[in-house]
Amino acid sequence: MNRFERLFGLKGEARVSFLHGEFRVDQPGDFVLCAVTGKQIVLADLRYWNVELQEASSSASASLERHLQLRRQSSGRSRSGTGCE
Repeated sequence: MNRFERLFGLKGEARVSFLHGEFRVDQPGDFVLCAVTGKQIVLADLRYWNVELQEASSSASASLERHLQLRRQSSGRSRSGTGCE
């Protein structure tokens, strides 16, 4: 712990398990990182996460962006697969 952490109580990034309707802090910290933007999200402000992917989003729009990105990736895989001809 450096002197700034002692002075300001900063703990760094938290490790969190995302559950349906709630989350559990596995390792204490002040924030988690948004999977889309990389932005720090203070735990008290955390509202959006994906249970299946276990990742946080900083806003509803970031969550939607990630959903659409994954949807495009999965549809691209299904089209480029080895289908029956």
